[in-house]
Amino acid sequence: MKNYFSAFLCRLRTANPVRLVALGYMSYILVGFILLCLPLTHKNFVHPLDNLFTATSAVSTTGLTTVTVNNDYNFWGQLVILVLIQLGGIGYMTFSSFVILSTKKYLDDRTKNIAQVVFSIPKNFRIEEFILSVIGFSVIVEILGAIGLFFVFGQAGVENPFWNAIFHSVSAFCTAGFSLFPNSLEGLANNFGLNAIVSVLSILGAIGFIVCVDIWRLIRGKEKHITLTTKVILSMTFCLLLIGSALLFLTEIYGGGVATGNRMMYSFFQAMTALTTVGFNTVTVSTMSKSAIMLICILMIIGASPSGTGGGLKTTTFSAIWGLMKSALKGTKSVRILGATVPDDRVRTAVATLSFYISALLIGTYLLTLTENGSFIDIFFEAASALGTVGLSMGITTALSALGKLVIILMMYLGRVGPLTFGMAFYVKPELIFDDKKTDLAI
Repeated sequence: MKNYFSAFLCRLRTANPVRLVALGYMSYILVGFILLCLPLTHKNFVHPLDNLFTATSAVSTTGLTTVTVNNDYNFWGQLVILVLIQLGGIGYMTFSSFVILSTKKYLDDRTKNIAQVVFSIPKNFRIEEFILSVIGFSVIVEILGAIGLFFVFGQAGVENPFWNAIFHSVSAFCTAGFSLFPNSLEGLANNFGLNAIVSVLSILGAIGFIVCVDIWRLIRGKEKHITLTTKVILSMTFCLLLIGSALLFLTEIYGGGVATGNRMMYSFFQAMTALTTVGFNTVTVSTMSKSAIMLICILMIIGASPSGTGGGLKTTTFSAIWGLMKSALKGTKSVRILGATVPDDRVRTAVATLSFYISALLIGTYLLTLTENGSFIDIFFEAASALGTVGLSMGITTALSALGKLVIILMMYLGRVGPLTFGMAFYVKPELIFDDKKTDLAI
């Protein structure tokens, strides 16, 4: 028995690093699934498949649910879900590396290499400092968010504002979109304070820890300039939020009779929730126009940024693809973003990521058309939301068949790990991954 255990540890030490990450997220899901199956976590009986769906949705920070969290899970069940959201949001390697740093005060070379690959951080970042900064930043932001939401919920007359504030703060920062309200945040759609706090939390989580650590290093005088990754993420996030909000404001009437100020707030929030992949909604998605649904799908596919809590294709990947298209149209060989040349290996990674992502989206959509009776737009939206770990839905999630739930579970898992990362876990040799050079642009 001891020999088998030693052999197992040896295999783990020499395993493909991204495979370890994929297995790490899977272990979170399995533990969460077991805990959610315990009767002490339920108010009402929940089918094991629905518990697996909820655990996967929480770890992948998606927010799609086939049951009602507040009605079907008691406090202990909600606490399990919240812990899974937190672990999924900060990431497997972040948590495991933090545990190691808390005990040993240092990381061995292999752990550093794995973390470096997973985080895709710029070359001037120290991995230990980065991980500690991520944990500290997450705790501070979530506490401040919870304090703000406590006053908002208290003034709005929400029952149990303290627990609701904590739950929604963590859910927003981790871009999970899980809510204890039956209709997400629709009941507080006109509450400016709620819109503002949830938006700030979601954007901070979505732009990624690279940006936050980079700006903090700049403020402390450790760096004179922010990295190319930070510049790309901030500029792309700002542009997409601005364009998305403006288009929704100009084309969506939200049922008519809505004041201009509220229309602006609705438009920004729906664009924000899709791009950051947080998945909260303040209006019923299924009542929106086809043009709005199409726009939301595009924003969900582009998604958040690397080394953050959000999903999707990632803004840096989209920027690299955009730069490649411009270089092809201009007939130039080099790909440039914001005046900087993108290394060829990063461009290839971006193209491969896009190819894997679109392939996974199309295959998932096709499988759902075989198992579900909904319209194509409902099914495609559900697939895009699951793979992008968004959590928005046209209302078909609770009506999914058993096979449909399994398809969505797989897509949510792929979305959290990343389709390209999932492929690398099976086909790329560890030494090739470790040979990847650090650059100024994370993809």
